[in-house]
Amino acid sequence: MGHIAYIGIGSNLGDKADQCEKAISEILKVDRHKLLAKSSFFKTQPMGYTSQDWFVNGVIKIETNLEPIDLLRTLKTIESNLGRLKTFRRGPRLIDLDILFFDEREIQTEELQVPHPLIHERQFVLIPLAEIDPGLIHPVLGKTVQELLENLKQDQGVEKLQSSN
Repeated sequence: MGHIAYIGIGSNLGDKADQCEKAISEILKVDRHKLLAKSSFFKTQPMGYTSQDWFVNGVIKIETNLEPIDLLRTLKTIESNLGRLKTFRRGPRLIDLDILFFDEREIQTEELQVPHPLIHERQFVLIPLAEIDPGLIHPVLGKTVQELLENLKQDQGVEKLQSSN
């Protein structure tokens, strides 16, 4: 039996939607990764460092036989292979892959934090997550993704792209 992982995908350089599609394709090439759900793509305002282009974001739900740290390292390799260069925190990126949830686990290491620590503050994660699994329960906060989204009062500029999916 495999593990269930939710992966956030984002890009704000080049052909952003195409970069996200390439990343999904690369994730699914990994041995025994199975796509269970894929959200639409959303055009989203940058957060933190705002002097950069808008992002395209989405979420996929996969089944994987990898353990969390091995999945993280695989995602980092995919980012690198797709041309991601290290810039600065919250800076522009060709591709960004984050493990949002992994089974119902809570993981706190220097290398990996699951659930992703900022999920509940980010519409660009919660909206696509709610599209594919609104009843998913955050294992730390004890609320569903839909409840977290409804509790987020600030509109962060998230628009569904018509050409996605």
